Amino acid sequence: MENLEDKVAVVTGAASGIGKGMAETFADAGMRVVLSDVEEAALHAMAAGLRDAGADVHAVVTDVASAGEVAALAESALGTYGAVHVLCNNAGVYTGSRPSWESTLDDWEWILGVNLMGVVHGIRTFLPVMIEQNEDAHIVNTASLAGLLTGGSLYGATKTAVVALSETVHLELVRDGLKPRISVLCPGLVDTNIYHSQRNRPARLSDAGPVPGDWSVEAAKKAFKTGLSPRAVGERVVEAIREQRFWILTHPEYGKHIEHRMTQLLNGDNPTLLPMPGQ
Repeated sequence: MENLEDKVAVVTGAASGIGKGMAETFADAGMRVVLSDVEEAALHAMAAGLRDAGADVHAVVTDVASAGEVAALAESALGTYGAVHVLCNNAGVYTGSRPSWESTLDDWEWILGVNLMGVVHGIRTFLPVMIEQNEDAHIVNTASLAGLLTGGSLYGATKTAVVALSETVHLELVRDGLKPRISVLCPGLVDTNIYHSQRNRPARLSDAGPVPGDWSVEAAKKAFKTGLSPRAVGERVVEAIREQRFWILTHPEYGKHIEHRMTQLLNGDNPTLLPMPGQ
């Protein structure tokens, strides 16, 4: 898919963070973009800004944890543009880094519903459409370095599952000689507001586990501000789509951490952590 002009992209979690960066990059490449997010006001503000800049966009409020809402997103995208060539299963939430056994079942249901089942719903809904179109197409699943490294608690568990699912779908598409391809995006720290995911937590899943004593919104905000820009991530995603590259690793400084984990696995060693860059 070297030429993206006039192709149609669907991006979940598009109202902020990495999703916004990808949507902006796709629009600049001449794509028509379907913006999806659960945060309605931010979604429509994002859509208005892109339209003012001359982009062809369509906004659909969607909770990716709901299979029915993802099906409605696909119906709206196809009804508006007639095809989907790129799908970014990007919507994600973060519940904090408390010990996993202190997390509530509501914590688990919320983060699994968005981070993992949102990807499952996207693949099950859109990939058959892409296969039927019989055109070049691409799926990008947003995981995280937390899906490649030791630890990460609930968040890491969901992102590890996204990596494994993405690898499986890649092998299945290649085995069957189908045109769509898939990538998994594993970024490190990016300048987003995922640390403030609680703003979109459903009322029905409000029973949250305790917040770690050393955690605060202000400290998290300061840390995330040092991260890579979402637009830079979007540009690397476009490169990977054009090159049909599976792995999208935005932070090469973590290579030794991935190698450390793999070496321990092959040696049968118990897990340990290397210091994070800058620590």
